[in-house]
Amino acid sequence: MTIKRRSVLTGMAGVAGAAALPMTSYAAAGESRRYPQPWPELTPYGLADTRLDLWPRDDNSFVLPLELRARDEELGRVWMRDTYVNCFVVDGRPLYVATGTTRVPGRPAAGPWNDGIFVWTARSLRGPWRLADTTGFRPEAERGKVWSPEFAGENRPGRTVVAPWQEYWYDDQFGKRGNVWAPEIHYFRGTWYIVACMGDHSKLVGSFLLISEGGVEGPYRVAQGNYEKPFGDSFVGGPGFILPGAYHHIDGSMYSEGDDAWLVLHNNPYAKFRDDMEDIVPNTGLPEFQQSPYSPEPYLEGAYVFRYGGKYYLMHAAWDRTSAGADGSTRYAYDTPAPGRSQYSYDMVMAVSDHFEGPYSKRWTAGFGAGHNNVFEDVSGQLWATFFRNPNFGYWADPSRVDDTAVPGVVRLEWTGPQSNRLYVQRRNH
Repeated sequence: MTIKRRSVLTGMAGVAGAAALPMTSYAAAGESRRYPQPWPELTPYGLADTRLDLWPRDDNSFVLPLELRARDEELGRVWMRDTYVNCFVVDGRPLYVATGTTRVPGRPAAGPWNDGIFVWTARSLRGPWRLADTTGFRPEAERGKVWSPEFAGENRPGRTVVAPWQEYWYDDQFGKRGNVWAPEIHYFRGTWYIVACMGDHSKLVGSFLLISEGGVEGPYRVAQGNYEKPFGDSFVGGPGFILPGAYHHIDGSMYSEGDDAWLVLHNNPYAKFRDDMEDIVPNTGLPEFQQSPYSPEPYLEGAYVFRYGGKYYLMHAAWDRTSAGADGSTRYAYDTPAPGRSQYSYDMVMAVSDHFEGPYSKRWTAGFGAGHNNVFEDVSGQLWATFFRNPNFGYWADPSRVDDTAVPGVVRLEWTGPQSNRLYVQRRNH
């Protein structure tokens, strides 16, 4: 089986895809091609752009028709946060993969426990999307469930499927605890990997790597560097119910280029994987991206790096908080929490650089309400971002809208060309 990775590395096919989008003229330094026009920076730096053009809408996005499990029948679709989608070419044919944070039957959210990571595959972005066939090695387990704390009984000497800190546990306050968040699927040097995170209700909270011993469906085992703990250092963070010393850097992502791969973590840290992919170097004292921070800098989530058009893009999820402006109008900004500020929208913000580690440009709002996601290129070269519509706070938490939240959504992106190097959700008038 030959597999060609379709994640965004060179972006040359994406140039052709962007050129086919509705656009206005943009010319600089003798450039004669036509691209969508970038918007001027908002001032002061840190303001959020809430224009409807930056929303995933019916004309630029859709919800993936993922195969339903028994638990999904009542809702009529898959409930998913932290939606992840990518496209690979397998034996000359496109293979799309999808995963995300899901919940167990009867639970309103993915805590205090959930039951693992599910994977769907398709030959077309529009589907049909089928649960990965895991029945060959787990005939009694739920189809498509590629990893779960439930699989701890599969541990054998020399092969750890579930580390002790990833197992379910119990206390008087919450009962059963332990949840897995934000999985991503990657194919690197002939092996399938999943980067994921044990969530706030776990014994230890932080990111880890799973390594497949077969295809995209697995079976997966835990990397050696995660036998005892998540990647990186522990520090004070998270809700008050987290045990002291349990919190590590969460919701890890993976970026690869050539024969090298890096772990990208929430907020600012990153680390290079060892050549054998069993751990990161170093596992403590991680380096940080050179960013252009807001003032004050909020806690950023959902970090993701991709390369396009020869540039590196660093993406974060940032909460747009509302407050009263000096003139009495509503101010929308990526602020830190404070009295008088309310969480409004969980946005996708981006910055661009010539180098992986930075320095990165000032950030811009690339998608309203589309935070904690990834970017991928389909088989035709069109760029897409995922979204899920955060139901916890703000605009999408309104009771009139909450039924349309936690979705496996994808939205088309547009590129403003090699002079400005901006990416946005495909806008209506550009």
